[in-house]
Amino acid sequence: MSITPTTPRFIELHHPDAQSLRDELAAGLSAEPAHIAPKFLYDALGSRLFEAITELPEYYPTRTEATIFERHAADIARAIGPAATLIDLGAGNCEKAARLFATLQPARYVAVDISVNFVRGALTSLQQRFPTLPMLGVGLDFSHSLALPAQAVAGRPAFFYPGSSIGNFTPEAALPFLRSIRDTCQGGGLLIGVDLVKPVDVLEPAYDDALGVTAAFNLNLLLHLNRLIGSDFALRQWKHVALFNAAASRIEMHLEAREALRVRWIRGERKFAAGERIHTENSYKYTPQAFTALLRDAGFTDVQAWYDERRWFAQFWARGRS
Repeated sequence: MSITPTTPRFIELHHPDAQSLRDELAAGLSAEPAHIAPKFLYDALGSRLFEAITELPEYYPTRTEATIFERHAADIARAIGPAATLIDLGAGNCEKAARLFATLQPARYVAVDISVNFVRGALTSLQQRFPTLPMLGVGLDFSHSLALPAQAVAGRPAFFYPGSSIGNFTPEAALPFLRSIRDTCQGGGLLIGVDLVKPVDVLEPAYDDALGVTAAFNLNLLLHLNRLIGSDFALRQWKHVALFNAAASRIEMHLEAREALRVRWIRGERKFAAGERIHTENSYKYTPQAFTALLRDAGFTDVQAWYDERRWFAQFWARGRS
């Protein structure tokens, strides 16, 4: 007997104003030093390139996180308890959450992502595999505001933020973001992946692989900018740079000008000297003690953590408001 899949619903809350978007990007390109928010890495091609990155031998976070779930799934499920709704922040292809369905057995699944078309396709495909599980897609830039619709957080919500994406926030910005989750997850909590401090010879290759996939991911940002603001970036004039800033405890990604050049965009331009960089992403690395303290400062309680054998990565569960 076949089961007709429930059709996933979508709520589009991310309606970028074209002029505001251009203003944000122009301000970043004109700043000293130049910078672009990492959310702009994830257009349709960027999202697919990141999927490829997770398969690379140098990129340890995805497979290391997976081993934690494999080894500690039962303990994590007991800590979380029954979850009415699993809310997947930055859902992407939805696969990480899908691997938890059998263990957590959520009553509903909510996929939240800024890349609306990408997550729409992923959620439609996922619904075929889990035809009886109600699913909701929410197009939202939660880096600005976690303003989820009421139907998305109904029941006892368990927020899921895997893959060490919290590292894209500075610790100062991570605190209010975590507080906003705490305020939203009444009766539930947060399951969050955190990349831990480790040797530089492990960290840097994870963001600068031998095949050059991460370089392509970073350089694709320039193509995205050309479409968004009418700029004239030429890929051959730029190279990918990834380094560990030990003082700040973070990996930094940059795009570096190979030569002196000028970039023009609608109503703006900038000269870049050879070697000048555009800062495109940070990935902060924490100690377990530091991240536990951050969760508690955000108002979470009953913090628990699970690790892989090398203690390269951690999964934290923390309770929100009761």
